[in-house]
Amino acid sequence: MIIASMTEGKIMALDYGLRRIGIAMSDPLQITVFPFKTIESVTSKQNAETISKIAGDNGVCEIVIGLPVNVSGSEGKMAKIVRDFADELKVAANLPISLINEVFSSNEATEILVQKGIKFNHKDKGLKDRVSAALILQRYLEKNALYCGRL
Repeated sequence: MIIASMTEGKIMALDYGLRRIGIAMSDPLQITVFPFKTIESVTSKQNAETISKIAGDNGVCEIVIGLPVNVSGSEGKMAKIVRDFADELKVAANLPISLINEVFSSNEATEILVQKGIKFNHKDKGLKDRVSAALILQRYLEKNALYCGRL
């Protein structure tokens, strides 16, 4: 069980990609997580503006972005892109931004969808991105609950 954090409000998570950005949200008590929507990625600035608006419209108090770290722990080109985007989003949204290691989140999302018998390649290419964002947010909430001694 995850207990609400000190900050009240929804937390948004992003699975940032060059083609699509998966978005997940928590409830206002930060107990449950659900895939929210997928947006098509355009420019970094436009992405930041769109996500900032979504955050404002939904009472988001913090944004978590999955950081693509290699299994070795090193960071590649995509991690730099995500870090730069996080800096831009922090200014646009005027909200706290946290980065969390997203290693294997896309693989886990695919596995979950396959186990559920959900075909996502043709009907909804963004479904995997939303589920990945939900996994990133779930890890973040669990990590904070453990760190704060709430589990």
